[in-house]
Amino acid sequence: MFVDRAVITIKAGDGGNGITSFIHYKGKVSGGPDGGDGGKGGNIVFVADRHLGNLADYYYKTKYVAENGGNGQSKNCFGAQGKDLVLRVPLGTVIKDKQTGNIIADMFSEGEKKTVLIGGDGGKGNARFTSARRHAPHFSQLGEKTETKQVVLELKTIADVGLVGFPNVGKSTLLSKITKARPKIANYHFTTLSPNLGVCEVFDKNFTIADIPGLIEGASDGAGLGTEFLRHIERTRMLVHVVDVSGVEGRDPYEDYLQINEELKKYSKELSKLKQIVVANKCDVYGAEENLKVFKEKIGRKHKVIPMSAITGDNTEKLKAEVLKVLEKLPPVKPLEFEEFKYEKPERLDYEIFKEGETFVIVGTLVDVLVRNVVLSDTDSLAYMHKVLRDRGIINELRKMGATDKSTVIIGNEEFEFID
Repeated sequence: MFVDRAVITIKAGDGGNGITSFIHYKGKVSGGPDGGDGGKGGNIVFVADRHLGNLADYYYKTKYVAENGGNGQSKNCFGAQGKDLVLRVPLGTVIKDKQTGNIIADMFSEGEKKTVLIGGDGGKGNARFTSARRHAPHFSQLGEKTETKQVVLELKTIADVGLVGFPNVGKSTLLSKITKARPKIANYHFTTLSPNLGVCEVFDKNFTIADIPGLIEGASDGAGLGTEFLRHIERTRMLVHVVDVSGVEGRDPYEDYLQINEELKKYSKELSKLKQIVVANKCDVYGAEENLKVFKEKIGRKHKVIPMSAITGDNTEKLKAEVLKVLEKLPPVKPLEFEEFKYEKPERLDYEIFKEGETFVIVGTLVDVLVRNVVLSDTDSLAYMHKVLRDRGIINELRKMGATDKSTVIIGNEEFEFID
């Protein structure tokens, strides 16, 4: 089964908890603190793999969670770091945030890596909270919890040439003649249900060509296979437009040509500007010669027209040479240009209060922010800290826990008198 779009849920590993522990050995019942820190959670990492052809691996399994960090241990032992979860995707996979639609990464090159989510930090053990005045802290921090995200994986085939045209005009047959690809070929519409990729060799040079199915009138609005596969020609450097000039199905070749170009223009103006070679296929059919003459007159010099028969292989070498000639003048395929979207780790302003007699110790990310931003020698800065403590309800919580004018409040490595 060919899958070129998948929505998956990803989550980096949570950080491990720090531990509250004290040294115990024979003859020493309660020594100093020796609680270690928790380990960091694993990251979510995407890797581009040229051996993968589509996103089928993500069709049935849609939830991916990295390993959590291990909890801290006694004897100042840190918890184990969670293993990164590596998700392999085909070359050309574009990763987007589902909520905003913003592009996170374009997995363009073999082996390219992208860390999309970062694991949570481990909590600090009680050994990390010792100071000159606090020798035996009876508290430790919890590890950081990570958030679940949804991302969209979209495969945009990386090819030099896009093969376009109405169903049953001979695109798959042509692909089989000029490359070693062996697509399914049959005499009915929508034989090709997924893009086929082949490598065309011309002496010591080569180029890749992709057969894109499902283009009919209204494709840009979802008709037929709709826009489902139009994304696969967004990266191509040029187009080979195959037209059936035999008229055996009662269709006008020129009208088909106009309709396909109109659909390309509606889907993307950039696609309509691509260099294009027109293949007038099925010239071996009776009556095709007169149709070809009319077709060439209507097109004029807008695009080069190469008459051929994909069935017999007539003019295939000429087509290959013309395509290579055009490609040599065009810039190489490049990754998408976009403003990279990143999942920022939220700076959680949480806190915990621990009571040790008449001493109250406040720890947590809120404290870390205050320590970074408050200048103790500045009156205005201290006033800001007091306001934050009041607004966050910390002052009221200290009162409920029994703080009085005799109590000491420790924030970071600084001690303050509690004044009610």
